[in-house]
Amino acid sequence: MRGVEGRLRRGESERPPARPSLVELVFDHMHSEWAMEVIRGVEQVLSAERTALVLSELHGNRGQKDRWFDDLLDRRPLGVILVVLKLDERQRRRLTEAGVPVVFVDTAEEQPPEVPVVGSANWAGGLAVARHLTGLGHRRIAMISGPTALLCSRARAGGFLSALAAEGVPAAPHRIRYGDFRAHGGYVHGLELLDRPDRPTAIFAGSDYQALGVMRAAHELGLSVPRDLSVVGYDDLSITEWSGPPLTTVRQPLRDMAATAARMIMTLARGQRPPYLRIDLATELVLRQSTAPPGGS
Repeated sequence: MRGVEGRLRRGESERPPARPSLVELVFDHMHSEWAMEVIRGVEQVLSAERTALVLSELHGNRGQKDRWFDDLLDRRPLGVILVVLKLDERQRRRLTEAGVPVVFVDTAEEQPPEVPVVGSANWAGGLAVARHLTGLGHRRIAMISGPTALLCSRARAGGFLSALAAEGVPAAPHRIRYGDFRAHGGYVHGLELLDRPDRPTAIFAGSDYQALGVMRAAHELGLSVPRDLSVVGYDDLSITEWSGPPLTTVRQPLRDMAATAARMIMTLARGQRPPYLRIDLATELVLRQSTAPPGGS
């Protein structure tokens, strides 16, 4: 019996340790309500799966990203969900070798066809905004999108500018801006756009936070929203219903996007292939009181 027990003990010690039942959700920055919506969507799915959620924030720091990546491989999660982030080829290869699946939410760049991505219809969202503003009669329209390096920013801008062109509304170069999705960026660009004789009568901001920054700039310049300026945001965060006035915006289904990504990760962790590797959920223009015909007419 001792020999059998010894062999059993040796056999047990030779087995690799069980993989922890956890999924890692990684942001560059997660200080906003936008990030909280994503967290809630992932947690909703993982809770039902009795799987733990690990949150990581990289703060745009390359050195911290390298340290996080090494720690991630030590944790051996069931999978990783990356939110508006990039991986280099070496990192992709190491994750593949470690058997750790990855799903991107709102990917920062185009991914290879075999990489799962969950996003939203950003092009259609930008298109809907332009059609709404031109339908109200606006012709001097400005845009403050997000960073040009991000795929979602370029898609929103692309849909918006395409619709303006289709309506025969010229997009003056000085009215096309790219910010950082944050309120301060919207405020700074808003001041520059509005403090001039040919100021726009409407501004499309690439995020709700940027739209709030624009509204503050308008207020400081003595302009009334929407009488003197129409403002449209993007995301439909809960704060938009409480802004003054409530903000017209594009609803991006952040919680559903995150939940979809979490379900894809659990499917991949079981060694199965999701039915679809590329999913773009629908966006919707939500009309509130921050838009009106130019001059309040």
